[in-house]
Formats: sequence, structure tokens, C-alpha cells
Amino acid sequence: MTYTEGFRQAELKRIRRIIDEGPYAADWDSLARWEAPAWYRDAKFGIFTHWGVYTVPEFDNEWYPRNMYIRGERAFIHHEETYGPHKDFGYKDLIPLFKAPRFDADDWAETFKNAGARYYVSVAEHHDGFQMYKSALSDWNAAEMGPHRDVIGELTAAAERQGLYNCLSSHRAEHWWFMSHGREFDSDVCEPLRRGDFYWPAMPERDFSDRRSAPEPTPEFLDDWLLRTAELADRFHPRMIYFDWWIQHEAFVPYLTRFAAYYYNMSLRLGYTPVISYKHDGFLYGTALSDVERGQLSDIQASPWQTDTACALNSWCYTRENVYREAEDIVCDLLDIVSKNGNLLLNVGPRADGTIGAEERLILGKIGAFLKANGEAVYGTRPWRVFGEGPTQIQSGFFTDGVKKEFTSRDFRFTRKGSSVYAAALRPDPQGEYCCRTFRALNAPAFDGLHRDILRVTRPDGQPVHWERREDGLILRTAAGGAMPVVFRLELA
Repeated sequence: MTYTEGFRQAELKRIRRIIDEGPYAADWDSLARWEAPAWYRDAKFGIFTHWGVYTVPEFDNEWYPRNMYIRGERAFIHHEETYGPHKDFGYKDLIPLFKAPRFDADDWAETFKNAGARYYVSVAEHHDGFQMYKSALSDWNAAEMGPHRDVIGELTAAAERQGLYNCLSSHRAEHWWFMSHGREFDSDVCEPLRRGDFYWPAMPERDFSDRRSAPEPTPEFLDDWLLRTAELADRFHPRMIYFDWWIQHEAFVPYLTRFAAYYYNMSLRLGYTPVISYKHDGFLYGTALSDVERGQLSDIQASPWQTDTACALNSWCYTRENVYREAEDIVCDLLDIVSKNGNLLLNVGPRADGTIGAEERLILGKIGAFLKANGEAVYGTRPWRVFGEGPTQIQSGFFTDGVKKEFTSRDFRFTRKGSSVYAAALRPDPQGEYCCRTFRALNAPAFDGLHRDILRVTRPDGQPVHWERREDGLILRTAAGGAMPVVFRLELA
């Protein structure tokens, strides 16, 4: 099915009407009035999932649909050896194999809630163009093919039952060029393409960093992008819509402002303030939420921001080759990010059959246990006047999560809530003794620390703390043991 021109025009007219009715207009000055809502600033930790047809081979990564058409790539060789020539068995022929017999939306949502997540982002459409929900815009979706289930509809309902804020991601922008290499040899992508076809438009791939690369997305493709994204907002009322990176192409600018005005206006009618998450300079800073992919920032930011990273270092979806991070490292990153006014969005890659693998369940379980005991130092907090102290330096920027940080017991991160400041030692001391220099005695030489009295020091989980404020720092003694960061609550006079 290809939607009719009449339907297309009616939907575009409806979007214009909602924008015209305000209060947000489709321009940066108007959108700059947006502020990150309290629900998002309080949540701090979310779970992301990448799951779709690209998971079927359980090989390479979520870019399998692109890489399998590039001659010489590992995915190309694997595909021919496993499935045969590309002209006879292309990416679309994986869809019938994507049956997901063990998919249980309630199990996923419960697992994410137990991990301590407060919001959940599911990929509604990845670069491959396969919609994971029932759509009026294309039959190439999970309700009509593959599992024959409205996956996003089920996940939305399950998240709401668990009290998670439901959010969605759209990676549709990259579909402009994602399947293009299949046109370079005899493959199924060479078949005639028109709007609504699975592989359409498969335009040539250019320099990703060039905001003006040609051929630029056409109005036909951009209208389709706008309609698909508005459909997500209309059907599922997500609290946040996350965009992947290629929306920074200059051709998207008028469509981004139109969608933001539409989404903000529609959400306000429903009684909440939503979030748009973007990377690089996709949106004008201050009109939406800036996201740092697989990286962190080196200091406190004036505005809330987000890191998205994954349990696996090498892929966002499940593969048999995945290399997983330690849960303790992820918790250290969470504490560092929150201390700098950020949120952590952690990705899980379910298997093709719909199950969450044992490795990621173990990671999520450890994170959940830490947050159950120490969550008050994370949820609902705000940055303190400094983010922390210690010898370990954070490499700022995108794609730095592959660099293992050797934190020590002298590395602290701070947050605040009410009259309390939380100090988290990122690595436990074998003897259970810590020295936090920021809180040294008031009469210490060259003192430049906390100019208030400390009434008491406790652990959020109830463990006792012996403390004294000396010239060299606040000395904290508590029970040794474990591998997770150690959190202290300082109650101030």
C-alpha cells in the first residue's frame, strides 16, 4: 500500500493547523522558549532498545542492512555465505525470519523498571526503514509483516503499566542513503523504487559531516519524514522523541522546526511538556535537548543534556560477537553524568527471538541493585557547585566510551537535594576509608571548600559512617566490600 496524495495533503494541512494554533511557532525564536521539564530532569536514567529486522543475522551490528550491500565488507561476505546472492535474497527477505516468538513486552518493561530506569526509549524506525508499529504510511511494518505485532504499541502499554515514561526514537532521516550501495551491483535494491517502497529512495551516500551534501533530501522525502514522525507523536504520545544524527543536514531545518512546533503544541494539549533529543547541531541549542553519543562531558552544563551509550561496546543491537561493559563502569559513568546536569540513556539489544540475553540481564540487575540502595543520590538531584574531585580526567566528546576510565577511591562525584550533598566515591577503598578534600576543615590553610557545618554523614543504604573533618579533608570510614561506587549523604547546617 502507498498512501494517497489526498491523505498526504490532508495530514500536512492538519500539521500546519496545529502549528498555527500555537503557542509554539515553527521558528527558532519561538522554540527557544522550551525548557527541559521536571519529569525528565528528575528521571536521570533511561533504557534504550535497538531491535528490528537487522537483529535476525545476529552479526556485524545494526548497520547490517547497509553493510551487507558493500562488496568486501564482513556483512556482505556473511550474507552471501549464509543466505545466497543478494539478487535472490536481499535484506527484505530477512523480514519473514523476524518472527520474534518469545517477545514479551511486559517482561522487558519489568526488567527495565527493576534496573532503576525511569524512562524507556524504543526504536520505532531505524535506518533500514522498517517501522516497528502499525502505520498508515507503509505496509513495511511489524504489524503487517515479520512478527505481525504492533511492537511499539505493546511496548508503550507495558511501559505505562510499569510507571515508566514512554519515549520513542526515529532514525528515518538516514534512510535517504542507507540502502544505496545495493544499487552498485546486481541486487534486489536495483528494482524500480517509488515512495512507500521499502528501499526507497536509496540515494547515493556522501560525506556524513557535510551539512550541504548532494543529492540533498527532496521535499517528497522530507514530507514523508515529517508525516512518519508526526504519526509517532499522534499514536503513542511519547514524552520524548529521540533523533539520530543525520537530521543536521541543512535540508531538514524547516522540517525540524515544523515538527518541533507541532509536537510541543500537541503535547501541551495533553498536559505535559515533551523532550526532543538531538545530536551535534541538529537543533538550535536551547530549543531541544542535546545528546552526546557514546561519550561524556568534562564539566557541569548550564542546561540539561543526555548521554546515550550501550551495554555492548561494539553494537547497539544483539550480535553473537558483542563485547559487554562492566556494570560498575556504567554506574561510574551514570554518577559522573548526573553530577554534570546530564541523564544517562543506556541501550540494551534484545535477541532476534525477542528475549533479553543473560549478559545484559546481569548488567541491568547489578545497576538496579545499586540504584535501589543509593537512588536518592541520583533521582531528583541537581548539580552542586562543583561536579567532583579526583585525579582521573574525563575525555570529553562523542565516541569515548571505549576508553576505560581507571577511577580510584579518590575520585568523587557530587549531587545535591534539599539540605543534603551526596558524595560518591567512584571506586571502593579496600579498607573502607576515604578522604574527600572538598569538605576539609573550616580552619584548614588556604581553605576553599565547603563554608557550612556538616551535621551528620550517613549512607543512603543505612550503613554506618564514622567521619571527621580534618585539614586534609573529610575522612569517611565505612564497611569495605563490593565493587560498586560508595555513596555518602552529607547533611548540612
